[in-house]
Formats: sequence, C-alpha cells, structure tokens
Amino acid sequence: MGVAEEVIQSRQNPRVQALARLRDRAEREARGLFLVEGLRELSRALERQVAVTEVYFCPAMFRGSEAAELVTRARLAGLACCELGEAAFEKVSGREGPDGLLGVAKIWQRALTDLKLTAAPLLLVAESVEKPGNLGALLRTADSAGCDALIICDPITDIFNPNVVRSSQGALFSMPVAVGTSAEVVAWMKAQGIQSLATTPAATKSFWDVDMRRPSALLLGSEKDGLSDFMLSAANEKISIPQAGLSDSLNVSMAAGIVLFEAVRQRRAGKP
Repeated sequence: MGVAEEVIQSRQNPRVQALARLRDRAEREARGLFLVEGLRELSRALERQVAVTEVYFCPAMFRGSEAAELVTRARLAGLACCELGEAAFEKVSGREGPDGLLGVAKIWQRALTDLKLTAAPLLLVAESVEKPGNLGALLRTADSAGCDALIICDPITDIFNPNVVRSSQGALFSMPVAVGTSAEVVAWMKAQGIQSLATTPAATKSFWDVDMRRPSALLLGSEKDGLSDFMLSAANEKISIPQAGLSDSLNVSMAAGIVLFEAVRQRRAGKP
C-alpha cells in the first residue's frame, strides 16, 4: 500500500463519508472496523500491535512534532496514510478540537474461551453498562488494578464505540476483554472456580470483609438499575461499599476502583 498523494478536502468525498459512518455501531459490525482517534489513542494502538489498517491525518490540526512523527512511523510500517483537509477531518472526527490524527483498525474477537488467566485471577464483570464514558473508565480502572480481564455481560454499549476508545485512554488495547450473556458468564466463572462478588447497596457484608486473595470476579451493574436479579442470585457473595453521605450510590468506575484496589491490597499484604 502506497502513500496517497492527493489531499482530500471535501466533506462529501465517498472515502470521508465511509469513515464517518464507522461512528455507527451497525456499520462497525458490518465492516469489522472501528475508529481510533487522537495521538495518544492511536500511538497506544500501534504500540500494542492492534491491526490498524489506515491512518488519516490533518497537519493543520497537529499540536506538536509527535503527530508528524507518528505518521512517518506509520508510513515506514507500510500503513496506508491519507491526508485530509480541515473540513474533511472535522466530518470524520467525533471531537471538539481534534488533534488531526485518526486510524481505522480491525475489530477483534472477544470470546470467554480466549481469556488467559493467572493462577488467582482478578476479574471485573460489568453487566449492561450504558454510558460509553463509564465503560471506558472501567477499562482504565481494570488496567490500573492489574485485572486479568474485563468481562462485559449483555452489552448495551459497544466497546468499539469511539467514546469508549477515547475514555479508555488506550486501555482498550492493553486490557483483555470478553463479551457474553450473563448466563454464559456465570456458567464460565463457576467452571473456572472463580468466586463472584456482587456489589449492591442492600448487602449486609462490607467489601472489606471478603477474602479476595482467591480467584475473584467483581460484578457491577448498570448505572440506572444495578445488577440484574439473575446476577445477584448467582453471586457467591453480595457486598456493599459503606457510605456516610446522602447518596446511596457511586459512579460505577469509582465503585470498581474502590473494591479492586482492596483486592490489590489484600493480595500484596497476604491477608484480608
């Protein structure tokens, strides 16, 4: 694949319009492709050897030398690189104040059977999370805590949504992810001997009082409704995060961070 010499200026260009359509889930699933926008995100995708197939760039929007250096590296790696004018780039961008870099990458498989677990895995399981920003933040949280994987049950939001990619800040490319129905995930956890810990304000046991040194999965539900009755009933333990204020709930990624880093503390200390 060579370097495109033409600079695409028109927002109506068929190539530009095809790129813009990848912001829609149905289009991503039909074509098996998704968008990776931004210097940080695209750099991390390339570092993790994600299958980036094309790079689009707009030098007028670059904010420093790193952007041009990335385009040079992409060309040397044999990637197709195409320059867009500002109007054309704004058409494909999903951001205010874009930085002039966007890649197209191949969607990968997300099967439970593909996960490679450690001897005492620590997993984050998210059921029916709706907001892309929260799903991206969960990816970052799981990555920071050293989780073996993020497992998504009955997904409402596609992990290849551009806003998930952005809010994950590249964690999508380093954190193993699997997707399945709640029933499939529960059966898989039981088969793997993983204790499931369901977070719910109704639980009488605090998360401090559970031994998370053994193979464990933290279960979190949607922002609106929490975990389904099925997931709550299937869990080995129901745990709560004690709260002193008027609010009876925390942001889902904050709740995940609190409990996961208690697991990290227990595992480093060697005791609950």
